[in-house]
Amino acid sequence: MNIIITGASRGIGYELAKKFVRDGHQVIAIARSIQKLQQLDKELQSDCFSFLQFDLSTADYGEELIPFVKAHFNKLDILINNAGLLVNKPLEDLTDNDFDQTFNVNIKSAFKLVRDLLPYFKSNAHIVNISSMGGVQGSAKFSGLSLYSASKAALAVFTECLAEELKSRNIKANALALGAVQTEMLSQAFPGYQAPLQSNEMADFIADFAYTGHRYFNGKILPVSLTTP
Repeated sequence: MNIIITGASRGIGYELAKKFVRDGHQVIAIARSIQKLQQLDKELQSDCFSFLQFDLSTADYGEELIPFVKAHFNKLDILINNAGLLVNKPLEDLTDNDFDQTFNVNIKSAFKLVRDLLPYFKSNAHIVNISSMGGVQGSAKFSGLSLYSASKAALAVFTECLAEELKSRNIKANALALGAVQTEMLSQAFPGYQAPLQSNEMADFIADFAYTGHRYFNGKILPVSLTTP
């Protein structure tokens, strides 16, 4: 399979890239940190792995990102929109830039990638959007995470719309609303907090879902959490 993962330089994305490559698939990893992508490349040492340093909040994907994909893949089986930005601030301290950056990374990047990659998706391809329990209506909410939760809610509903929009092309889309996972992003936002799952554990689940979940689900927002709500 040909697979693209965003936010692949750390946490769940990093572990997903390792999982997919070791399962024998061709992977393009996209992230801002060239050092961490190079570290991942060195760790994998595989011809199945390619990486692109790219800021998903930038305006023009057609100049660099899409040509890179075209040079490596003629068709795409799985897209995992995993890139995320978490800003933990009280409402009165949030800036317009916080809003723009959060929504650019957490939802606009997924929109632009799906739109611009449409010609390359195979029939029965699977788009997996990594949302959050914070973006699920009726779930517990946390002070300081208004922008993060709102952007992840937008990603979840966008997924429902994608399933309908892409039905005629036989492209499936689902969102996984993750609970707490021990990642670098979580540690930065909540120092000292210990999540019940490690990033490699969640990556194993997401990879298995990416392979087979679209046989059973389409346009679904699926909670992946050890707690309720």
